[in-house]
Amino acid sequence: MKRHLTILVAVMFTALLSQDIRPIRDDVGYCWKKEQISNLIDYLESEEKENNCFPDLIAGISPHDDYLYAGRVYYPLFKNIQAREVLIFGVTHSTVRKKIGDPHNKLIFENYQFWKGPFKKVHISPLRDFLKEKMNQDYIQISNQAHQLEHSIESTIPFLQYYNPEVQITPIMVTGMPFKQMEKISNEISEFIVSYIKRNRLKLGKDIFILISADANHYGEDFNNTVFGTGAHAHQQATALDKKILHSCLQGSISRDKIKKLSGLLWGKTYRENSNTLWCGKYSIPFGLLTLVKIVKRLDIKTTLKGNPFKYSDTYSSGVIPLKKAGLGITAPFSLKHWVGFFSAGFYLE
Repeated sequence: MKRHLTILVAVMFTALLSQDIRPIRDDVGYCWKKEQISNLIDYLESEEKENNCFPDLIAGISPHDDYLYAGRVYYPLFKNIQAREVLIFGVTHSTVRKKIGDPHNKLIFENYQFWKGPFKKVHISPLRDFLKEKMNQDYIQISNQAHQLEHSIESTIPFLQYYNPEVQITPIMVTGMPFKQMEKISNEISEFIVSYIKRNRLKLGKDIFILISADANHYGEDFNNTVFGTGAHAHQQATALDKKILHSCLQGSISRDKIKKLSGLLWGKTYRENSNTLWCGKYSIPFGLLTLVKIVKRLDIKTTLKGNPFKYSDTYSSGVIPLKKAGLGITAPFSLKHWVGFFSAGFYLE
């Protein structure tokens, strides 16, 4: 009897513990074993000979495509993130939106105590519960289901934990919203982020980092996106547009007006529409950057916020990283009928 009771208690404890840990969504495209991420970083370090050292970054934009596609693009950003706390603004993909009622005008938080990482459990920063308590409840939604279904935030964790094993995260999914609503919510969340920074005597960039997850254009017949036609010439035009957006909106001084211009390029006439590009980050990027601009202003930092795109690529141009016995795979094909662009960028004060 006692033995059965012990087993029952152990099973119940395991069940409760599993509810506290956010489960892995994508176990194909990302690394969840320390040997995998270590091998990938070793490969990238041996291949990437450029001097991508930017020690003063305060924020960045990361891809969330498969590592075998986008590993070279993740690398120059994450090697420069050293902060112990990272606030991550992720995407709310359409497949997730359909399953959770397609919310708009919200930030989606979760209640997990830990997220899984390749080395050990990843702790949640106290900032998450501070924001959940302080923010206008009309602006937020709490959903473990949404975060369990979404992969855009988890994509950053293996890289973050590799470079800082003690990293803590604040995961937030951004839903679709018009620019005016973004300004309202970013104004509020920035106020409380700055309050948290000051209360804990943190330094932006050194102690806490703002990270935005996003991919660029999704092009081809599989995405019902052929505004430039089909074939190699269309691919050339679409990737050229991606690069033009990067360098016109994310290069040099970053301001509210430049962010609004970016949102117009990504949305079309209204935030629910698509322009000539189908970016998977058309909400997370403008919202994250608006929040960053307001944080810098509230901290009364007398320097200019600037951006620097590090690297752009796409699944068709680069194909798959030739890493043998990586334990990794790809979750989607690549061809002129189906390709995805992605980039990394860093933001700093000058």
